[in-house]
Amino acid sequence: MKNKFAVLALAGLMLSTPAWAMDLAQARASGAVGEKTDGFVVAIQNTPEVSALVADVNAKRQAEYANIAKESGQSAAVVAKLAAPQILNGLPAGAMYQGADGSWKKR
Repeated sequence: MKNKFAVLALAGLMLSTPAWAMDLAQARASGAVGEKTDGFVVAIQNTPEVSALVADVNAKRQAEYANIAKESGQSAAVVAKLAAPQILNGLPAGAMYQGADGSWKKR
């Protein structure tokens, strides 16, 4: 039950912030960012704009993971790990993601 709540809350976060989600979608489509297995994004193309986007997205995700953690009794790290597969499964074609072995792959 707690895991489902975390996933639903994360989905709500991702849908409720269209301004930065649109930028994230563009960055994913261009291959500028990738999704890691820990629930956070990383810059693949190291530019100031991409670095700023990554910092913004990760800060918002960390805050949401912390909120979910308080409500669910899990740590924020556990919530992030639970959210990661949901994020990875929802990636569009062409998006970069980190495989279980740590290598980068393209959806």
